[in-house]
Amino acid sequence: MAGRPIPGEHVSGDLHVTVPGERLVVAVIDGLGHGPDAAHAAGRAAEVVEAHPDERPDTLLHRCHEALRSTRGAAITIAAIDEAGSEMTWVGVGNVQAALLHARPAPGGAREWVPLRGGVVGYLLPSLRTATVQLERDDVLVLATDGVRPVFGDWPGEPPQDVAARILDEQGRGTDDALVLVARYRGGLAAKAE
Repeated sequence: MAGRPIPGEHVSGDLHVTVPGERLVVAVIDGLGHGPDAAHAAGRAAEVVEAHPDERPDTLLHRCHEALRSTRGAAITIAAIDEAGSEMTWVGVGNVQAALLHARPAPGGAREWVPLRGGVVGYLLPSLRTATVQLERDDVLVLATDGVRPVFGDWPGEPPQDVAARILDEQGRGTDDALVLVARYRGGLAAKAE
């Protein structure tokens, strides 16, 4: 993960959450605006995700929506990675982009994008469309708030921390908080047994 607040602020309204368990839940949350009020909204959503990691991503977004009604709201993308099934279910509301970059893409399928819906979690929650995608060893998941241009290149074998820092440095906007989360899938239980 790499992130920073908007210049002039000491706190960021952009947060990430990773909760391991039977599956790994990853969320990137962008509290609307910046500063303490944005950080408060993002923090409330993070608490919800951390408290209910076994629920589906769309159910988590509904829970976040209820918890954020008294805040300025947030854009949120959530992915749940099922290691045993080598698949990921994801969904987003607002403008937290997410892309899965396939290590061994099929023709015309080098990357897949999260199904985003317009809206604001805590204010206007649209009907949600989750998607489930298959994962293969060394696929890379990139999530970024709107403080980062969604230009995600290819970095075969490069450590995720280096990739996140490079994206933030090269694509970060100076007009908003910014956060990038990068994760490399190392394979399911079958792959580990090899």
